[in-house]
Amino acid sequence: MGKRSFTFAHLADAHVGAWARDPPVRAALRASVLRALEVVDERSCEFLLVSGDLFHTPVPEPAEVAPVAAALRRLVDHGRRVYVIYGSHDYVAHRTSWLDVLAETGIFLRSAPEPVRTEGSRWTLPFRVDPGTQAAIAGISGRSHGLDRAYFKSVDTEALRAHDGFRVFQFHAAVDEYLPEGLREHLHGISRDDLPAGLDYYAGGHIHYTYTGEGPGGGLLVNPGAVFGTSVTDVDNGFHERTQQGVVVVTVADGRPSAEFVRTAPREGVAVFDVDVAGRTAEEAKVRVREEIARHATSGTLLFPRVRGTLADGSVGTLGLQESRAEADRAGVAAVHWDLTEASGAPPGELPVPGGEAELERRALEALAASAAGRFPELSGASGVSRLRDLLRELGTARGEGEARADYEAARLGTARRLLGYRSEETP
Repeated sequence: MGKRSFTFAHLADAHVGAWARDPPVRAALRASVLRALEVVDERSCEFLLVSGDLFHTPVPEPAEVAPVAAALRRLVDHGRRVYVIYGSHDYVAHRTSWLDVLAETGIFLRSAPEPVRTEGSRWTLPFRVDPGTQAAIAGISGRSHGLDRAYFKSVDTEALRAHDGFRVFQFHAAVDEYLPEGLREHLHGISRDDLPAGLDYYAGGHIHYTYTGEGPGGGLLVNPGAVFGTSVTDVDNGFHERTQQGVVVVTVADGRPSAEFVRTAPREGVAVFDVDVAGRTAEEAKVRVREEIARHATSGTLLFPRVRGTLADGSVGTLGLQESRAEADRAGVAAVHWDLTEASGAPPGELPVPGGEAELERRALEALAASAAGRFPELSGASGVSRLRDLLRELGTARGEGEARADYEAARLGTARRLLGYRSEETP
């Protein structure tokens, strides 16, 4: 039997290497992750759990990997153990990822089997026993488009549940019962009852929104949220403390875990604000944008303006964003990252569309799915629209640095077949 009282840490969705077009924001994200790893050492955590998406892509730039690898090496040199599962961003089936390379160096241990085969029979979930605490640690890695869901349905966890000691399960998937209300209609994850029952700690990831709950049959379930975030929405939610941005420190006292959230993302030097252009003419909106940027522009600040509303005339391209950015640069602002997802112009001769460009996209996808449903029944109905959106997103994935064209095309085609429900030998 292992320790009954100890401390460990848990983080997910670091996404190191994100914000490629905004180097200052990328640097802030990286600094947030490095600070989280420092907290693990400062709090004398026995081990660290990384529940997916340590990196934003399977093969990020070496300059992004190097400082994170060095920080993880320091943890190992100080006697900490690091247990990692792959997420939907940092896993790739057809080539080696940086996680594979780091695992081979001994910087961390993979706590999920790679790959998992589920066809036709159940499979036994392996687990590691942490040498310092005798805690059992197991996991299932995430896959893009929810391709990992079948793994939860067919896994045998009897050996893990029978372990005499603290038991941890890592996963990188949405849990339907704990999804924030605004995400429930857009995401489909696993049920809480799909998780192994009766464990002590469930280390979640994937959803960039913090939640805590209870696993099936007891045990503490925690999703830490993104360490920094990969979108203006993430940054906005963290800035206004709707969700956490950092690392979770878990204290186990007599076998019972409790979670403390430690913020590591910066608050100073970050400004998230709305610019309402609804009903304004293009010229009025342009002035409004310039005024709001000037009001928040201070030296070294990261600006995240969210432009909202439908213009009375003109288009979003007439808002003078480049000119406002130039003025911010002259004021010494480190970065301006525009969010235009809720802004739209009024097409000449037409009434504004309620909901803006997002509504136009939805209508276009519905029309495209309906026209293709005759040949592809998988694209019919609401599920077909969702599948088509995923398919278009996958086909738009850029080829990775150093990735062979044949590998890239095979990966896109393979995912497209899976999304349409075809086996590899079938032809759509």
